[in-house]
Amino acid sequence: MKVLLADDDDNFRMLLSEILQDEGFEVSAHENGQLAWEALQAEGADIAVLDVNMPEMGGFELLKLIRESNSLAGLPVLMMTVRSAVTDQVEGYDSGADDYLAKPFANEVLVARVRVLERRILGAA
Repeated sequence: MKVLLADDDDNFRMLLSEILQDEGFEVSAHENGQLAWEALQAEGADIAVLDVNMPEMGGFELLKLIRESNSLAGLPVLMMTVRSAVTDQVEGYDSGADDYLAKPFANEVLVARVRVLERRILGAA
């Protein structure tokens, strides 16, 4: 399974990449939504893990492009953000996210949430 990861924090992005790779996922990591969108169009992915607040293009903007794309509309998307208010989470789901994870979070929770999305894909296949 290939995971597209977009987060502007270099250290956090590298940490998440390592965690997911250690769990057997192939990771395509990018520092902003624009670069992630370009990679997604060129290389594809099975799951996207997107930070909400990024330069160039934020996670919600990227999510909108994904949901409007004929070929990518069904891509499972997990949003991450430091904004943990209920209204922020509702905005994430209303924007088309499949799951929403407030930072900081335990590494095991991230892996578990990505595995849930993976099971959904495998179940649909």
